[in-house]
Amino acid sequence: MIRGMIAGFLASLLAFGFAKIVGEPQIEGAIAFEEKMEMAKSGGHQHDEMPELVSRGVQSGIGLFIGVGVFGTAVGGLFALAFAFIYGRIGALRARALSALMALMGFISFALVPFLKYPPNPPAVGDPGTIGSRTALFFAMIAVSLAALAIAVFLARKLIARFGTWDATLIAGAAFIALVIIAQSLLPEVNEIPEQFSAVLLWRFRMASFGIQAILWAGLGVAFGSLVERLLEDRRGAFQIN
Repeated sequence: MIRGMIAGFLASLLAFGFAKIVGEPQIEGAIAFEEKMEMAKSGGHQHDEMPELVSRGVQSGIGLFIGVGVFGTAVGGLFALAFAFIYGRIGALRARALSALMALMGFISFALVPFLKYPPNPPAVGDPGTIGSRTALFFAMIAVSLAALAIAVFLARKLIARFGTWDATLIAGAAFIALVIIAQSLLPEVNEIPEQFSAVLLWRFRMASFGIQAILWAGLGVAFGSLVERLLEDRRGAFQIN
């Protein structure tokens, strides 16, 4: 678990760098749009603003670093626990290969599938009154994705003996996609983007958010696989000597 948390933190450093360089300019652009719209609503008069509890400099610097770091470390710890449970139960995959496969499945379940249905929006996009329902729908999509993944893995294990590894994997993958498509068609749409909002800015923000998740999961899979394989090889060597 400690190695998982270390790997998660290392991956979060890469994600933070990407978020700082690529993501923050899009957030600044969205905030500028929000301020422009507020000025337009007030007829060009600037209202007295409440003092900021946390400045933008802190939010985009140490605040972003702590947020991404804590998230990556926590995901790494959970990733390690899942690895310990799965290792040796789904074939003869080596530690690095299993870590990479788990990272890919985690990225698909936690990032890709929810992104396709409910992509993230920058500041100034979305009704504050619906934030609770939108958050619930997003987590519901994650839950559906995880359930579909569990069903697909169970189906693949049952079909391997009959169809072989390759065909069983294809069938399970098709089942996963079908379940996700059905769920996404049943869940309600959310479209609260202002007509005046820049389509280019929205696209760049969403790609930046997608890239952060991709870098985090890829870094976690590579780093954890390297750390844990060394540990397992040392234990295997000590066992053989004894």
